[in-house]
Amino acid sequence: MSATGRVVEQSIREIAGEQWAALGGSAIAADAVITAGPLFAGPFGVSQLGAASFVTVGNAVAELLAAAGHPTPVVSVDVGVTTAVLSKPAPSIPDGWDRPTPWSDVSLDYPTADGRWVRLQANYPHLRKAVSTALGAEETPEAFAAAFAKLDADVAEQMIVDAGGAAAASRTMEEWRKLPQGIAVASEPLVDVVEAGPSVSDWRPRADRPLSGIKVLDITRVLAGPTGTRFLAGLGAEVLRIDPAGYAEPQGGSGGDLMLGKRCANLELDTPEGKARFLELLADADIFVHGLRAGALDGLGLGAEVRAAARPGLIEVTLNAYGWSGQWAERRGFDTLVQTSAGYSTARMAHEGASSPKLLAAQVLDIGTGYLIAAAAIRGLTRRLNEGIGSTWRLALARSIRHLLPQETVSSDDEVVLPVTGPLDPLLHWTPAGPVHRLQVPVSIDGAPVYWEYPGDPYGSATPMWVTEPTFGR
Repeated sequence: MSATGRVVEQSIREIAGEQWAALGGSAIAADAVITAGPLFAGPFGVSQLGAASFVTVGNAVAELLAAAGHPTPVVSVDVGVTTAVLSKPAPSIPDGWDRPTPWSDVSLDYPTADGRWVRLQANYPHLRKAVSTALGAEETPEAFAAAFAKLDADVAEQMIVDAGGAAAASRTMEEWRKLPQGIAVASEPLVDVVEAGPSVSDWRPRADRPLSGIKVLDITRVLAGPTGTRFLAGLGAEVLRIDPAGYAEPQGGSGGDLMLGKRCANLELDTPEGKARFLELLADADIFVHGLRAGALDGLGLGAEVRAAARPGLIEVTLNAYGWSGQWAERRGFDTLVQTSAGYSTARMAHEGASSPKLLAAQVLDIGTGYLIAAAAIRGLTRRLNEGIGSTWRLALARSIRHLLPQETVSSDDEVVLPVTGPLDPLLHWTPAGPVHRLQVPVSIDGAPVYWEYPGDPYGSATPMWVTEPTFGR
């Protein structure tokens, strides 16, 4: 292994060790086998954070199997495959068709009157409309640019947030550390967990298909939450995703990848009928994963007390963008916006001598946090197995970014060559958008391969019901 490879491996092990400690895991995290491979260049260890998250979720699976009396499997993570997966908006390569861009043409960085920038995340129609309303401008890059040029960055950011949009004013890393929200999230743990009462179940994990028989109710949106629940499906869980009628991820052709192995149904949670059906589904679920803004479920009459009454001892995993304390806890946010708020896009701009902010080479906050979501859910199952209790776990993109550490210069011999074309699963797979070759999964767990029995439903095509029997006693 090269000197760079040894430094990278050490960084991955340190990050994974801190993630594992935050999840309260047993001391098996150092056992993972890490294989060196191409990296993203740049000032921050993007590949390292991604690989560490794969180590952590692999260890969560190994711990669960060991707790059930199975031999502890060896966990292996390939850094090069990690980089390949991170480099793609979806972990697959279309065969005979072109994947449309997931980005709206207005999701850009706009210069402002005070010499700063505002980043928009406006891939959803309602977010574009919110910006248009706030700025009094047509939904075009040119009209938005003209409006931003007359405003200071902080003023424009707040106007858009108040209108229900998603925006972030550019800051330096030092400015973020001094900002009240930066101070608030820095005081939070990477993952926090509270017990959720007794949870009795006779379910035991299978060595070859660890989550077979587990039911996961999924209300998440692009990209972290769906990434986490997709991994749970890849281990055999039944994942039922709930969306309002007419919803689809603004991910171009990658929606099929996000839905991999899942059933997708529509429910209107703001109607009595939809709410009642949701609570019936929740009553038979093992795990509930949601990424709605803080307070959103309460506003629908589905607050924590209602959920606990419907399903005592539930394992619940939830995430948000900017942390769970401070004035921004309920703010809409995305990977790109957290990068901008926390100073990473301006740091990369300075590093490269660019004339405008530069986002990271991959949406590693989303993807890395997604695999931490899966790890938290699996640790919840281990606690249920060992202690007979449910648990609630909270994560945030702005918490995960603390492990996006500076890296030494990556030589041309170690740098990934884009676009990535492999390594690929040799099979050709169907998705609702067309056939694809999937990239290999970066983490392997001996005896328990990650795979999906079916390609995933088109949005809203499934009946909102469980196929698997409940795993717990009534």
